[in-house]
Amino acid sequence: MIRVKICGITEPAGFDAAVAAGADWIGLNFFPPSPRFVTPAQAASLSARAAGPLRVGLFVDPVDADVARVLGVVALDILQIYAPALRVAALRERFGLPVWRAAGVAVRADLPGEEPGIDGHVIEPKAPPGATRPGGNAISLDWSITAGWEAKRPWLLAGGLTPENVTDAIAASGAGAVDVSSGVERERGVKDPALIKAFVARARTTPPPTMRAGTGAAARP
Repeated sequence: MIRVKICGITEPAGFDAAVAAGADWIGLNFFPPSPRFVTPAQAASLSARAAGPLRVGLFVDPVDADVARVLGVVALDILQIYAPALRVAALRERFGLPVWRAAGVAVRADLPGEEPGIDGHVIEPKAPPGATRPGGNAISLDWSITAGWEAKRPWLLAGGLTPENVTDAIAASGAGAVDVSSGVERERGVKDPALIKAFVARARTTPPPTMRAGTGAAARP
């Protein structure tokens, strides 16, 4: 079954909708320039609403103190990091949590290799020139880039996904897990419960790719 991450949750309705829809992961964004930024206290308040999906904390080029400050307030299951591979692996060693490295790609040669010490990857388009933040920026990846990829680590597909295109994206890319943020929002930074429900339902009813070592859903701790 295709697994789903709802990222950039900022308010109770979005959190509750992700839980009710059966999302596998909820993403909490700790990068201040993002319209989906939450403080550690806000994240803790949201996370306390219900058990269920694993909590993924998103950080961009963090120093150890940044991560420690968040973990001192809210428990996270996975760290999603925008940083070079060696730095991401060092954070895993420092905090003892599984780590996913976000990898921006434009061509097949950009896809990550072995990268020891990393548990999974979030595969998304490279940020466009002039972007103020990394990530998919609501731009869709050329899904053919990952078709047939023998990934060294489990991975999620991100960038420009919506309830309308997620079925095609899974079929074309071979992804076993998908990550959505702006594609389930009614306005910037505010999730739409109906879109979350539709996205999860459509992803779940899409046949999974033929599973190969390292293909599909990113590592569960």
